[in-house]
Amino acid sequence: MKPLFHLFLLFLAQIIFSPLNTAQAWEPTKPIEFVIPAGTGGGADQMARLIGGIADKHKLSPRPIIAVNKSGGAGAEGFLYVKEKKGDAHTMIITLSNLFTTPLHTGVPFNWKDLTPLARMALDQFILWVNADTPYKTAKEYIAAVKERSAGENRMKMGGTGSAQEDQIITIQLEQALGVKFTYVPFKGGGEVCVNLVGGHVDSTVNNPIECVSHWKAKRVRPLAVFDTARIPVGDWKEVPTVKEALGTDIHYLMLRGIFGPPNMPKDAVEWYTGFLKKVYDTPDFKKYLEEGALKPEFATGAEYVKWVEENEKLHRELMTKGGLLSKK
Repeated sequence: MKPLFHLFLLFLAQIIFSPLNTAQAWEPTKPIEFVIPAGTGGGADQMARLIGGIADKHKLSPRPIIAVNKSGGAGAEGFLYVKEKKGDAHTMIITLSNLFTTPLHTGVPFNWKDLTPLARMALDQFILWVNADTPYKTAKEYIAAVKERSAGENRMKMGGTGSAQEDQIITIQLEQALGVKFTYVPFKGGGEVCVNLVGGHVDSTVNNPIECVSHWKAKRVRPLAVFDTARIPVGDWKEVPTVKEALGTDIHYLMLRGIFGPPNMPKDAVEWYTGFLKKVYDTPDFKKYLEEGALKPEFATGAEYVKWVEENEKLHRELMTKGGLLSKK
């Protein structure tokens, strides 16, 4: 009987510990589509493509990440595209604050709650830039020139990404706080905005640091002030004063750099993506990117991320109401 009993135990152990019966954690089985609801060359485009590159370099994903730009309608094209991919575990989207501004301004049938929050990768700041060939060395000098031309048709041109987006919200805040007027000129992406400043097609911009840093290093543009409560604490950015320091008015604004999945993304896929994005965030490559681009390292997932999004949706509704940018639909 003993030999038979031992054989039975051996057979039972093989069943229990067999690899075929070990629960396998979910992971992607095909390429991941990474939607960018903005144009090429801007901050969102740069971050999304960097994440894909880091994943490939450090072998953090078993399948490649394919970046796809869908910038139409101030990002509405991208949001609606992902909204339709209900339950899809192989799609994610990078979002700016157009997550709030686009539906609030256009009335497009989309809300951030249509998506699955995955991770906040960083918060981005804004800087008032002018062309380095202009005589303006300080924000006060530039705003004085803006004020002189505010009453006529030959107003200073402020370039920005999209209409009724973050850049225009900040521009309106400047106008309301300082009693000046700009002619706001929208472009498809932040990279295009800075190129037009370099080319002299606009007089100023409120680009994110990373969108103009290469032109700054090449001495083509000049930063005058940062729209935050404190100076940027890294590198040469430390020399750029806050708007409050430079102009005496406290205008501050931070933009989301976050990742979402489609509606009803499977729970095991959500767990994989949040873990994957934390691994990306912890790489030396991403840390270097954050510092060089002067982004705030503010990683968050789960309830913390959702709470921040809820609060900022409310903030944007307030800012856009004050600026007259809400949809009339």
